[in-house]
Amino acid sequence: MTKAAKLLKWAAITAAVLVVGYVVIGSWQAASLLDATLRVGAPTAQSSGWPAPQSPADIGYEGDPQQAYGYAFQDVELSGELGDLAAWLIPASQENANAPWAIFVHGIGGRRENGYRFLPTLHEAGLPVLMVSYRNDSDQPADPSGLYAFGLTEWRDLETAVRYATENGAPSVIVVAESMGGGIVGQFLRQSDAATSLSAIVLDAPAIDFHAILTNQIERMNLPLAPILARGALWFSGLSEPVHLADAVTTEEFAAFGEPIFLSHGFTDSVVPIGSSDALVARRQNVTEYLRTGSDHIQSWKSDPARYEAALSGFLATL
Repeated sequence: MTKAAKLLKWAAITAAVLVVGYVVIGSWQAASLLDATLRVGAPTAQSSGWPAPQSPADIGYEGDPQQAYGYAFQDVELSGELGDLAAWLIPASQENANAPWAIFVHGIGGRRENGYRFLPTLHEAGLPVLMVSYRNDSDQPADPSGLYAFGLTEWRDLETAVRYATENGAPSVIVVAESMGGGIVGQFLRQSDAATSLSAIVLDAPAIDFHAILTNQIERMNLPLAPILARGALWFSGLSEPVHLADAVTTEEFAAFGEPIFLSHGFTDSVVPIGSSDALVARRQNVTEYLRTGSDHIQSWKSDPARYEAALSGFLATL
């Protein structure tokens, strides 16, 4: 072997070692960051950083449906796996025993009130609306893992809410979910026998592909090989945590869902990349209404309320 060939060989070996080292260290650091971000109590995309709310439809508003819109409501306790979960039940604007119930599921670090941007449209459509809390919400039962799990644990609380609705007269259920709430619905579709009760799904910026979300966040830090680092981080996380976030991908379940889906997502979303929704729509064979906006995370309604409400009410009218 010539001297030049030896130098090339050692250069290639050195480069390979550096790349492997970068991937291992980068993946481990990303896993540490992931653990800190998903630890209950950490700042999240929905629990901090929002402008002061100016109306009930703004993220961060606190108050019951009577205070928000003058709607009568009932306080409900749902008997969940970890303990009682608080919910509000807003009766339909007009009695109709055949009307499905709507159940709203908020995102990571959020609250029931996040559903207020949907509530008037659902109420005017004549639907009873159940706005639920779930594990790790403020003043609600804590999950033993201490983590937000993108549906891997929280789906059981949605199952509790769906069973409550059907046991109390709901002929079927429309689940309305935002952000991580979409991941909860996806795991519910995968895991629960009660999923047959769903007659439609409404999603806003749904977190249905956790690998894509993590890859997007690593890319935003301008780190190379982001998809590989994301997979490595999920592998390291799976070694130390009781939940395996690599399993938090439910595109297939939504694609196979045989009933209508309404989906809204903004292409400037800085938290959940819109590509995951685009991929879902491309795979759907059943009725799908896709409202693609230019907004940031869960801000499609805010960007054009009239357009959003017209699209959602039109969708509901077809059911």
